[in-house]
Amino acid sequence: MTAVAIVTCAELPELDPDEAALLAPLRELGLTVTPQVWTDESVDWDKFDLTVLRCAWDYAEQRDRFITWAKGVPRLHNGADLIEWNTDKRYLADLAAAAVPVVPTTWLPPSGEVSLPTRGEWVLKPSIGAGSRNAGRYQMETQAVEAADHVAALHRSGLTVMAQPYMSDVDVNGERALVYIDGEFSHAIRKGAMLEGPYRGLDELYKAETITPLTVDDADRELAETALAAVPTDRTLLYARVDLVESQVGTVVLEVEVAEPSLFFGHDPESAARLARAIARRV
Repeated sequence: MTAVAIVTCAELPELDPDEAALLAPLRELGLTVTPQVWTDESVDWDKFDLTVLRCAWDYAEQRDRFITWAKGVPRLHNGADLIEWNTDKRYLADLAAAAVPVVPTTWLPPSGEVSLPTRGEWVLKPSIGAGSRNAGRYQMETQAVEAADHVAALHRSGLTVMAQPYMSDVDVNGERALVYIDGEFSHAIRKGAMLEGPYRGLDELYKAETITPLTVDDADRELAETALAAVPTDRTLLYARVDLVESQVGTVVLEVEVAEPSLFFGHDPESAARLARAIARRV
C-alpha cells in the first residue's frame, strides 16, 4: 500500500480544517495517508512513499531546525532546497533581480544601522515569519517610536526586518492570491486587509483572514506565472501560491509561496481533488 505523509505542526496534529479536505480524495485514490507532525522525532520519514509539506506553520520560531529536518526527509514536496529559499522572504530580492515587479522592500539586518522612513505608512515584519505574526503597520509621522521599538525587538531576536510601504489599495480591494497545482492555475481568492496598526502580539498560530473566491484576469495570471518562472528550480512545483497587490505603479508581487502556503480548498470545490491527483502522479 502506498503511504503518504501530510506534514503539519504540533498545534494542528490533525491538520488545519481547510487542509484536512485533502485527506478524503487521497484515500479515494487508494493511498494510505496520515498527518504527521514534523517535530515528532519518533516518525520514520523514510517509510513514506511521498511526504507533502502543508501546515507546518510553527517553523518561523525554529527555522534552522526546520531546514535541517527538511533536508533529512526523502521524497519531500516541495523539496528542501525550495523550502530553505522560500522560508526567508529575502527571496524577494531574487525575484526583483529577475525583473519581477515586487513590493519595494528595504532590508534591515540586526547588525546594520537602522534608518526608518519618517513619512507615510509602512509595514514592518521579520523576513522569517508566517501567518502575519510579528508584523505591524505604522504611520511614521505619529508612530515612529513604536516602529523603532518593534524593529529593536525583532533585532534582539536576531531577525532581519523588512520595511515595505503600505499598499493602501489593500484596504479597499484586498490582496489577490493565485493558486497553482502541478504547474497549472487552479483557482484564486481575495484576502481582506489584515494589518490594522502597530504590532500588539498574537497568541494564535496565524492571524484570521477574510477570504472570498475571486476570478482573476489574464494579466494577473501572466504576472503570477512570470514570478513562478523565477523560482530557482527546474522541477514542476507540486503547489504554489502567488499573492498580488495594487501599488501606485501597477500590480506587484507581494509573496510567492512554495513551502507551506494555505491553498484555500474550501473556496474551490475541486481543488483538493486536483492536488490529490497531482500527489498520486508523483508517487
